[in-house]
Amino acid sequence: MKQLSEQEALNKAAAYCTQCERCTSEVVAKLTAWGMTSSQRECITATLTDEKFIDDERFCRAFVNDKLRFNRWGRIKIAAALREKRLPQASIKEALEQIDEKEYSEILLALLNSKRKEIKAPDSYTASQKLLRFAAGRGFEPGLVMKLLKFNPDEMDF
Repeated sequence: MKQLSEQEALNKAAAYCTQCERCTSEVVAKLTAWGMTSSQRECITATLTDEKFIDDERFCRAFVNDKLRFNRWGRIKIAAALREKRLPQASIKEALEQIDEKEYSEILLALLNSKRKEIKAPDSYTASQKLLRFAAGRGFEPGLVMKLLKFNPDEMDF
């Protein structure tokens, strides 16, 4: 594979960023894979950021929105995934604060109701524990899960 020039890498990275929302660390990883030096990576990412191809705050908002609505992830799992992408903690916090509490609770309740139908448990305590572990695996806060399980016992069909 021939070595890309800095301009070719910039054009290729810009095209990569137009496919879907990207964060800085994803673009840097791609540039590294293409064999760009550290100074070239910095120059290219700075250019892409200036031209609004990369915007980590916009990426955080889109990521939170997508993972909540499509993947049905909770705040804890979303925040961990964003930290893994080495995004600024302030951007992560701001994006998570944009989540509508009512919608968040409705998503969690729908997940719990759906999962409850699949659970085989001898009693309500065991079923609650299984639901709590399931929701924790999805990244939902245990306190909120417990609250919903207590407030909606009829909907849980124990």
